[in-house]
Amino acid sequence: MKVGIMGGTFDPIHLGHLIAAEEARAGAGLDEVWFMPSNVPPHKTNAPKASPSDRLAMVRLAIEGHPSFRTTDIELTLGGTSYTSETMAALGGMHPDVSFSYIIGADMVMFLPNWHHIDALARQIGFIGLQRPGYDLQPELLPDNLRKRVTLVSMTPVDISSTEIRKRKREGRTIRYLVPEPVRAYIERNGLYGS
Repeated sequence: MKVGIMGGTFDPIHLGHLIAAEEARAGAGLDEVWFMPSNVPPHKTNAPKASPSDRLAMVRLAIEGHPSFRTTDIELTLGGTSYTSETMAALGGMHPDVSFSYIIGADMVMFLPNWHHIDALARQIGFIGLQRPGYDLQPELLPDNLRKRVTLVSMTPVDISSTEIRKRKREGRTIRYLVPEPVRAYIERNGLYGS
């Protein structure tokens, strides 16, 4: 089985995440996409605003009904800083019959050589890089071991960010149609992000 991992803080998950996952699934011929909320991302200086349980609940609500989308709470269960290399080693051990790829944005493709334990990670998994118009990707500049592990998939440009959604909530503005309706209702019901 071919599975794409869609990692992120999902603080909150929004339609851009879902579109990216669907484009990766279709473009790379994945059987499933697993959404994996991170515990403490190593590249972000601020902690997520919503609790791990709220972020996981919002992901589950967002993907409900999609036959090929699943969630995994492995990084929340492992705790500590969420390093992809450690997470994927654990997931690979739990699911030896699954061929994993990690879904990343165009901005992260050229940054791959800087990832924690990238050589070991590239031996375990592949990467699906989502290309966006106007972003100049040069995968030929990547080291051989990484270039061979990257599959590029074009993505419809969507300019939605979790940061903007949280800002809109703080300002009392609507987030309708930026997040799935069950997620919007969850945010309102639980008073998240200053609502």
